Amino acid sequence: MHGFANPKRFLSLARLLTPIFLIGGLLVSAGALWWGLTQVSPDRLMGETVRILFLHVPAAWLGMGGWTAIALSSLVFLVWRHPLAALAARAAAVPGLVFTLICLITGSIWGRPTWGTWWVWDGRLTSMLVLAFLYVAYIALAQAAEREGVSARIPAIFGLLGAINIPIINRSVVWWNSLHQPPSITMGQSAIDAEFLVPLLIAVFGFSLLFAGVVLARMRALLADVQAEARLRRRAMEAV
Repeated sequence: MHGFANPKRFLSLARLLTPIFLIGGLLVSAGALWWGLTQVSPDRLMGETVRILFLHVPAAWLGMGGWTAIALSSLVFLVWRHPLAALAARAAAVPGLVFTLICLITGSIWGRPTWGTWWVWDGRLTSMLVLAFLYVAYIALAQAAEREGVSARIPAIFGLLGAINIPIINRSVVWWNSLHQPPSITMGQSAIDAEFLVPLLIAVFGFSLLFAGVVLARMRALLADVQAEARLRRRAMEAV
């Protein structure tokens, strides 16, 4: 793990992987969406509206996955002081927020014809909305820490504490009464028909590649900012 603590080594690898993940993710996710939106038969109960799951489900998984990445990176930063871990957490925050908002928007659109309302305050929807607010708070906290030049420990601790919400989102439809359907995909089994499951899993894979590409691109940009700021400070000290 510490082998990639060297920024030059990380940048050389990220420079190679970023376009592969971004282009591959765009192609795979676009193909999966085309498959799901145009080739899959309408559902017997939900009709044509079921097609939104090919965007809604990957967005939900990556919204939760983004915060999981923040929590794991924060743990690595706090325990092992890995110099790139804090940057990785910051880089995952914005795409994680975007996917969370996509999940909330598509869920609301899907809920209107299915439930007869745009929104219900049940466990799954409310905890997902809380996740969006956690992302906004983390981004603001990380930016404030960078602006004031203080330690990244506070955002890292917040990232770890916010992870409490992830199992709440995952198990909310089991713990509380909810209009949201119970988990369709669990460990080793699925209640989704193969006609829907195959393009759905491909969509998840494609959007995951896209997520990884965006995170690497943001890490490269953040690292470039840190290095540029360090050069400016060094020149200022030399001038004195």
